[in-house]
Amino acid sequence: MQILQGIAVSPGLAIGEALVLDNEGFRIPRRFVNHDAADIELDRWAKSLKAVADQIAENRDQIASELGEEYGAIFAAHLQMLRDPKLNREIQALIKDHQHSAEYAVSKTLKDYAKVFQSLDNRFLAERANDLFDLEKRLLGDLLGQARQELANQEDPAIVLAHNLTPSETARLDPETILGFATEVGGQSDHTAIVAEALEIPAIVGIGGLLTSIVSGDRVIVDGDQGVLIHQPDEETYQRYQNRVRERAELAQELIPLVEQPSETEDGELVKLSANIEFPEEVKSCCDRGADGVGLYRTEFLFLGRDEDPSEEDHYRAYIAVAQALYPRPVVIRTLDLGADKLGREESQQSGERNPFLGVRSIRLSLRNLSLFRTQLRAVLRASALGNMRVMFPMITTLQELRQAKLVLHEVMEDLEEQGTPFDRDLQIGIMVEVPSAVMLLDRFLPEVSFVSIGTNDLTQYALAVDRGNKDVAELYRASDPAVLRLIKMTIDSALARDVPVNLCGQMCGNPLFSMLLIGLGLRSMSVRPSALLEIKQIVRHLNVKDCEEVAENVMAMEGPREIERYLSEELRRRVPKAIARRHHWVQD
Repeated sequence: MQILQGIAVSPGLAIGEALVLDNEGFRIPRRFVNHDAADIELDRWAKSLKAVADQIAENRDQIASELGEEYGAIFAAHLQMLRDPKLNREIQALIKDHQHSAEYAVSKTLKDYAKVFQSLDNRFLAERANDLFDLEKRLLGDLLGQARQELANQEDPAIVLAHNLTPSETARLDPETILGFATEVGGQSDHTAIVAEALEIPAIVGIGGLLTSIVSGDRVIVDGDQGVLIHQPDEETYQRYQNRVRERAELAQELIPLVEQPSETEDGELVKLSANIEFPEEVKSCCDRGADGVGLYRTEFLFLGRDEDPSEEDHYRAYIAVAQALYPRPVVIRTLDLGADKLGREESQQSGERNPFLGVRSIRLSLRNLSLFRTQLRAVLRASALGNMRVMFPMITTLQELRQAKLVLHEVMEDLEEQGTPFDRDLQIGIMVEVPSAVMLLDRFLPEVSFVSIGTNDLTQYALAVDRGNKDVAELYRASDPAVLRLIKMTIDSALARDVPVNLCGQMCGNPLFSMLLIGLGLRSMSVRPSALLEIKQIVRHLNVKDCEEVAENVMAMEGPREIERYLSEELRRRVPKAIARRHHWVQD
């Protein structure tokens, strides 16, 4: 058994066979073959061995001719490895005696050899592992040929393991067949993580050297709660996780009656619970779980994985589907929150932005691409005639940005009026509070908006100077850091003092660990992933405001995130009925 630690980005548990995608996108379509097919697989292996050997020999001769014999020797060494009798016997035995497919036999054998090389103290020999990975890719490339298939067409249930998955690739995953996934790179709160959460697919990112030791078909467990990937679990671990999966299913059934119950504390304080969504299809999950509306409708999915910008009709159809399904409950549309690098914008490519998080992104990108911005705003306004719509601008850092965005919106309103197109003339306008400058200037912003929403994902990143996609500093990315909590408290206090509604839509409020703290700080509106709605409601209904305020006061006097999280865990366990606490993953044993 091997336990690999990564970053938990989408909660849940998944147990199944691994489906490994290497950096070239190869995947092994099957692990076993029928007994009668073993001879066919041996023949495929022999042909592939010869084809790859011929390729390597040709490369050796060409490089030796152009650059010299010493460079050609590199390929000569590859050829020697490929023709090693022991390696060939082991591959053939897996095919003949264990009915493994040729692809699986090649991948498993070469990975096993590579692990041995990597474990050696001799640096020169350890580096030979890379030669084996190169051979594996060559052989799989030849064996698979046209058998390489799109991940979206996966038919058998599996857990995907990859170097990375783009947001558009993740969006095409089918939760019915892709039970979970884990990647070598990535960070908490990036768009791949957000899409995985929207699809309710358990996911872990930032594991590091994941692909060097796992072969397609191996049994793996994805623990999206703790950020742990378990490879080849022993029987005790396997049964423990099977029990946890069953308990979660039972808990989901227990929560169903809460759909019709109000989200209010024991002492009658109402806490509005809305949903964060990424796709129009999620509206069904919102309705099924009794959401008070959509507090954050991310619109980036309309732009990702496309060669051209979405049309006004593309936007309109996506918005109206959600607005009508939830009416009269409100739907808050956040305008585009991507960087120019993600859209392939020419100006971004030419300038070579080194850090898109500090460059042309979000409202800055929209204000530089007014045609794109107007298209989105026209669709939002048209949809507002048929639903309770609101619009929210992301990453506002200055009053000038807010006023420019509002000016464009009002210009679009005038155009629609001239055309006789109906829309809500009293459309509410809000901003995301997700950079420290917005917190410090909030008293200036509040007179110009109808509401604010705290985005703790970015606020944490910008406040702590931590790249949330960098696994080397992932430990520092904590919403429980006292600096972040002070910014949140300042925002809530400022908004409440001016009677402006304040919501929190970051991942923080989807974690029951923070429910007491946020309520104690005065927050009465939260927006969470649909799958967390009923769990948070259950917690809220077992709290009272006085206890929460006491917890918040104690937390604000603490010095570090670990101390705060430990205290919150203890308080939640103490104040929530044990029968509930035992069933939830946030309680430490």
